[in-house]
Amino acid sequence: SQFRELENCVKTDVLEDIPKLPDFLVALRPHTVWEKTPVKLFCTVQGNPRPIVKWYKGGVPVDPLTAPGKYKIENKYGVHSLIISRYGTNTTQQGCTCQMFFLHFAPNNPLPYNHPSQYSHKLEVSMLDRFSVSFGVEGGSISLVCTLVVVPDLPNLPPLAQWYRDDKLLKPSKLAEMLVGGGAARLTLPHLAKDDEGLYTLRIFTKDGTTEHSAYLFVSDAAPSAPGAPGAPLSVKAYDINADYVLVAWKPPNTVNEMAITGYFVDRCESGSDTWVQCNDAPVKVCKYPVHGLKVGHSYHFRVRAVNSAGISRPSRKSDKVTALDAAESERLQGYVTIPGEPTDVHASEIFKSYVVLSWKPPSPRGRAPLWYVIEKCLAGTGAWQRINTAVKLHSPRYPVFDLQDGQKYQFRVYSVNLYGSSEASEPSEPIQKVDEDGVPSAPGQVVATRNTKSSVFVQWDAPKYLKNLMGYYIDGRIAGSKEWFPCNHKPFKHTRFVVHGLIPGESYTFRVQAVNVYGLSEESQESSSITVEPALGESTTPSAPFGITLLSCDGSSMTLAWKKPKHCGGSKVNAYYIDKRNADSLVWKEVNLVAVTERICTVDNLTEGTFYEFKVQAANMAGVGVPSAPSAPMKCEAWTMEEPGPAYDLSFSEVRCQSLVLLWKAPVYTGASAVTGYLVDMAKKGSSEFVTLTQEAVNHRYLKVTGLKEGETYVFRVRSVNAAGVGKPSKLSEPICAKALPGTQEIVAGVDEETGDVFLSFEACEICETSNFVWSKNYKAIGECPRVAATSKGRTSRLTFSSPDKDDLGAYSVVVTDTEGVSASHTLTEDALNTMLEISFLCVVCFCAVVPLKHGLNYEVLEKGHVRFWLQAVKLSSSVSYRFIVNDKEVTSGEGIKISHDVATGVIQMTVDHFTRANEGTYTVQIHDGKAKAQSSLVMVGDVFKAALKEAEFQRKEHIRKQGPHFSEYLYFTVTEDCTVMLACKVANVKKETSFHWYKEDDEIVPETPPNVMSGACALPIPMVTTAASTPKYIHYCIHLTLFISHLFYMLLCASASELVLQCTPEGIRLQCYMNYYTEEMKTVWKHKESKIASSEKMRIGGTAEMAWMQICDPSDKEKGNYSIEISDGVQTHTRSFDLSGQDRGRVVGGLPDVVTIMEAKSLSLTCTVWGEPTPEVTWFKNEQEVASTEHTKVTFEGGKFASLVITKVTPEDSGKYSINVRNKYGGEFVEITVSVYKQGEQIPEPKLGHPKTPAATPVSTPVPRETRAVRQVVTNLQVRQTYLEKKISKKENKANGKMITQTVCRKRPD
Repeated sequence: SQFRELENCVKTDVLEDIPKLPDFLVALRPHTVWEKTPVKLFCTVQGNPRPIVKWYKGGVPVDPLTAPGKYKIENKYGVHSLIISRYGTNTTQQGCTCQMFFLHFAPNNPLPYNHPSQYSHKLEVSMLDRFSVSFGVEGGSISLVCTLVVVPDLPNLPPLAQWYRDDKLLKPSKLAEMLVGGGAARLTLPHLAKDDEGLYTLRIFTKDGTTEHSAYLFVSDAAPSAPGAPGAPLSVKAYDINADYVLVAWKPPNTVNEMAITGYFVDRCESGSDTWVQCNDAPVKVCKYPVHGLKVGHSYHFRVRAVNSAGISRPSRKSDKVTALDAAESERLQGYVTIPGEPTDVHASEIFKSYVVLSWKPPSPRGRAPLWYVIEKCLAGTGAWQRINTAVKLHSPRYPVFDLQDGQKYQFRVYSVNLYGSSEASEPSEPIQKVDEDGVPSAPGQVVATRNTKSSVFVQWDAPKYLKNLMGYYIDGRIAGSKEWFPCNHKPFKHTRFVVHGLIPGESYTFRVQAVNVYGLSEESQESSSITVEPALGESTTPSAPFGITLLSCDGSSMTLAWKKPKHCGGSKVNAYYIDKRNADSLVWKEVNLVAVTERICTVDNLTEGTFYEFKVQAANMAGVGVPSAPSAPMKCEAWTMEEPGPAYDLSFSEVRCQSLVLLWKAPVYTGASAVTGYLVDMAKKGSSEFVTLTQEAVNHRYLKVTGLKEGETYVFRVRSVNAAGVGKPSKLSEPICAKALPGTQEIVAGVDEETGDVFLSFEACEICETSNFVWSKNYKAIGECPRVAATSKGRTSRLTFSSPDKDDLGAYSVVVTDTEGVSASHTLTEDALNTMLEISFLCVVCFCAVVPLKHGLNYEVLEKGHVRFWLQAVKLSSSVSYRFIVNDKEVTSGEGIKISHDVATGVIQMTVDHFTRANEGTYTVQIHDGKAKAQSSLVMVGDVFKAALKEAEFQRKEHIRKQGPHFSEYLYFTVTEDCTVMLACKVANVKKETSFHWYKEDDEIVPETPPNVMSGACALPIPMVTTAASTPKYIHYCIHLTLFISHLFYMLLCASASELVLQCTPEGIRLQCYMNYYTEEMKTVWKHKESKIASSEKMRIGGTAEMAWMQICDPSDKEKGNYSIEISDGVQTHTRSFDLSGQDRGRVVGGLPDVVTIMEAKSLSLTCTVWGEPTPEVTWFKNEQEVASTEHTKVTFEGGKFASLVITKVTPEDSGKYSINVRNKYGGEFVEITVSVYKQGEQIPEPKLGHPKTPAATPVSTPVPRETRAVRQVVTNLQVRQTYLEKKISKKENKANGKMITQTVCRKRPD
């Protein structure tokens, strides 16, 4: 019959060839719609040949690629439709009135692509399962498949299918394999590259025109060649091809978290060879490079590699083959001239900062002899010509010039040369300067993100103000609150609208956009507002057709039917089914149910006994009613009277693996004479009628795990129900199933949450789509709303958490991911496993959750202005932490004079008291509650502790008040000059124009001869010729000389108290320290290295504190080895202390240890590092601050005095923790921490939690502080008493003129 139909088609071809003008049978009509709601425009056309229909908006053709997801054009049975989703005011011209769309007809001439074969356009083709948005990785492979229903289905006459990428026709090649047949159209990309990213469209030629489907393919970067290296460039093309020159251009990769790209390397390879040769010695900074020196007639491929500070990227996909031939070579044979004419039109075709490409037109006529060119240059206007291609015999009218100076203008001229001689010089070019003409584009404008689907977002933005030869855009996204950006596309997208797929449902994201041209990437645009990934209104489509209609029971007047659910739900839940029936000898269908059926089973009443009936079913969801199923086989309405049960139904599969699967079914509706007692399961290979019964005895449950399958084989199954009367009818055969696990299939993992102690089952799906849901079951019965468990899902992972697990929770748990190709898994929870997890849960609650670990307990510090800050620091706080401060059994809250706050990032909780008084004495307590964990810390502020804090607070408060007006920044001191003049001096800070200085001797004011510069703050009073003459007051004479005597004696004692030099190891290097009773910078100290005086510098820093003088050696090397000394002079003698650093080296870790280690359970962990030190250091390992001993499980070794190792065999979760190594000798050491996390197989790899940085410990090996003898202490005490007596007797302070005048006596010592 199929061949007869084709014969009839051929006979009617003559009639169909009668021309007929295009015409509208049903024209377009105007529409008025609400904003952001979809609208469909329909019309029907006729004509012969079949008209080509094009849609226009405002005179511009409608292109679905310009706004992905917004426009959809369909053609079914001569009815043309344009579907506009997300209809907005920008779609119309004025207000909300609809812009008129119209159709354009063109003669149906042969198209530029392959026309269908003679009869392929007579086929009816419908698309069923369509390829969805796909994700691939460079170097991998992927197939895009669309299943087809072809009527008539002729093996030798497949429909014509064409594949497009970004609306460009693809041709079969090694990089794109195409196959049509077997009820499917398939496009396989065996070697993925970022060039393959784009919108793929399958276009099928049918009887009624064409039908098509499109979806986006994303291709991400492969693993970089080095950590931090950029991704590979893309779209490498060679153009402007000549005999020995081509210009290679490419597009830059997206850089999100990598360092900026510094340049590119271009490689070439002769066709047929695998040897690549680098073309440029230094990286080129723009995305174009002229390659010269090619061999005439040879074919080449080119590729590009990107460079940044971290390394070189993987190479791009190689370009198409190009052959080095001169486009004007055919003109060589024209004319009979011998000496060629001069070239013309010398100009710069490419101008960049790194090079200039010269171009010119060959001479005409050029002669028969082979031709080459000579190029000369000169500075513009000088006339000093110089040949530039002395070593190159140039055959092409293109030449790149690299060695031009910045800022200089050049002119060029060209000679034509052959074996007969040289032509005259061409006309000089216009002055050319090597500059960047454009640069990168400006940043794109406002970015707006709107809801699209359950796992995608629609992003649009404004174009940059300055395009500058724009190539496209890169879109980046990040989860709201995160700092890590991820690329949304890996190939520049040309339009200002993009649909970002593969997002986590329910998560919030922000987006940014960068513009791209040959110079690189622009600045990032401003970030979009945060948007939650949720489906847009009206997103759902109708479901696909149900199938597998089965008769379950019949009583002579009614028939009970069942069917299988649609393979695709259309984006929303299937909530209704509609059944139609007809007599087998009739063509008229009648509705069975006006009210929707919600279950996949229905009893059809009012039937005639003995009549054969056919049925079909349609599924419906929120979007509407889907397509009907294929008609069932004719079924006779005849009452069932057998004693055996009827057939089981709805056979389905779960947990399909390479050697096993789980078969599930439903109980029969017709039970026979007695209840069903069990089931027998039969299996056969596909195509075979030999069934094997898998169960010797009937099983009493409605599932069976089938084992012993052969990988790759396809099987069918049936189920027979059993009762007391015997074995009933077999069920309808199941769908054929292949024993092969899906790639990346994982199993359910049981575990315990370390933070909460909850027992859970976790499953990570290897495949998921926008409409997928996780359905958990116990003993293969779906778990609904159950208080004992709670199911949560995020992305590809679902977790089933037990509230209070006990023996009632034992059993087989399974999970199925809907709307996938059978993603499922199961796990049997046994009593032993549950008891083990309950023990771990108890430990987590007691050890981890009950107490919030504190890094520092409650403490206090006095701030400026006299404020007192009480604070503590926790190891970790969550965002939901709560706490309270209690002072003397009363809770304190933020208010006037008290500020309470916390910082989750640092774990600090603090309270600041602005005015600290005696009323604040007492006990301070902080209580913390974080989840199930609690903590408390107290501080007692009574007695001497409180008095000290109060005294310091009052002092800081007075100092703050004092410094609000004029105050001494340097107190009064004196110096004696060579002419015996005593110079009294001081410095005053915070002075104003109205501030004045007054000097007093006793009660008499002294007016200096030279008025002081008030605004400078410096004040000095010279006292000339201080002698012992009678004219000099004896009191002043005694005071000055006694003070000088006391100061000198005091300095002698201080210098004598200097200790020997000691070594201190610091993070910056080495510090030499000399302790003494008191040290000031005025003391005469000299540091020396190998008898050479040392000046303070960045390498050698010199300083001191009140207790010591020190010298810091930063980043010490071999040059700094040797003897060091410090010389301290008291005016009479010099005290020397020395230290020998020759050959000494503190213990330290040279390298080899990471900061964080994440390892799977049962693997072996080896922590190995190289240590150094002279003498050989001692090595100690710690875990959670406890020393690690060497055992069979944990082996500690130290070999050759250099290599320290800690090896843990078969790690367990108990081995997780913070490990550290202490390397130390007598000169110091280093303490390094490593965080180790152990996870179970199948669990998500935990995020790394960094430990402390590798910094050397800043603790000295020994710190000998000199002890004062009783005699020294007595002398110092007596001197201090006498000096205090003199100060009280001769000092006087006065504040006059509202606090603007301040005084200070001579004998007051300067504080440090």
